[in-house]
Amino acid sequence: MFPHAKYTAALLGGVLLAVLTGCGSSAEKGNTEAVGSEAAARPTDAGRVTPPAPPGLPGMPPVLDPRDVYAADRPGKLSPVVRNFPSRVYVPNTNSDTVSVIDPATYKVIRTIKVGRQPQHVVPSWDMKTLWVNNDLGDSLTAIDPATGKVGPTVPVSDPYNLYYTPDGKYAVVMASMDRELVFRDARTMKTVKAVPVSCAGVNHADYSADGRHFIVSCEFSGELLKVDTARMEVVGQQKLPLHGAMPQDVKLSPDGGTFYIADMIANGVWVLDGEKFTTPKLLPTGKGAHGLYVSRDSKEMYVSNRGEGTISVFDFAQRKVTKKWWLPNGGSPDMGGVSADGKVLWLSGRYNSEVYAIDTDSGKQLARIPVGSGPHGLAVYPQPGRYSLGHTGVFR
Repeated sequence: MFPHAKYTAALLGGVLLAVLTGCGSSAEKGNTEAVGSEAAARPTDAGRVTPPAPPGLPGMPPVLDPRDVYAADRPGKLSPVVRNFPSRVYVPNTNSDTVSVIDPATYKVIRTIKVGRQPQHVVPSWDMKTLWVNNDLGDSLTAIDPATGKVGPTVPVSDPYNLYYTPDGKYAVVMASMDRELVFRDARTMKTVKAVPVSCAGVNHADYSADGRHFIVSCEFSGELLKVDTARMEVVGQQKLPLHGAMPQDVKLSPDGGTFYIADMIANGVWVLDGEKFTTPKLLPTGKGAHGLYVSRDSKEMYVSNRGEGTISVFDFAQRKVTKKWWLPNGGSPDMGGVSADGKVLWLSGRYNSEVYAIDTDSGKQLARIPVGSGPHGLAVYPQPGRYSLGHTGVFR
């Protein structure tokens, strides 16, 4: 991210705005219940028995596999809700106030949608039936129906930089970066339930613990992390990262649920955090301008987009280290994105180059470089496997 007009105004005038937020609805009941029995104890490959996962947030779909929070995200494992949706890549262009729609089969832009001012991310709702364009400076959310591509209603919301959902599907949570608030809103009525002021600057990205009982939030402009109790809707922990000028970005939970990873553009790497203890994290170098984090479909690797040097680092979870680095031909500024439903292509926006990159996840080869609008940011690859969405550009469990 880079500071926008609202941030500059906040710095100069000390203005803090009140925030409203998003929406969503419950997923198909049968889809979540069908996998509940798989959370029972099972033998591992070594013959040991893995106990059932501890109880999660009340109302949250049962954990599919206590050893892997992304077990529902296997290649092609599409929910009945999204199975017939056309495969598309939705790219919000922050400077053009548009969303470019790409057909991944042809690598061509097939439509350009006019939306509100400074769209930052395209976010799948918890029930996966709606895509919400976060119009940050337009103070609104624009709905897109991924089944038909039709543009739906626009919802007035103050400073919706990013949007997440609680794992039980009950609330939408807006990351109101410049308003310095997290706002929990009823996912069906869209009425504000609780606005949570924060003392850090630039709340922007988050991810939930395996049991859904807390989530970690990055504060970009003050170099801090928050720990938030999901049920209580309260900040229960806050810490400054141990690097002057730190600029934390995307947050991602490890497949085993034991570790949070937080990309940092100034630290040029990823912070490794114990979310339960919330102790001081350690830094794992990846590349200049580390920004986005994406888990492979087999849960073995994590792709780290290094925006400042035009590379993608590949982190191996089992080895706990970066094992590969892919360089974009002729450079670039890889930012936010997602992995294709079959796991074969990593899609990333080129934030400062008005383009989108398609990258082969086996070889790291660039498959396509697609011109889009100015300032492409949090693109969503859709549909993707999973039972429900936790928000952002598509975090599915």
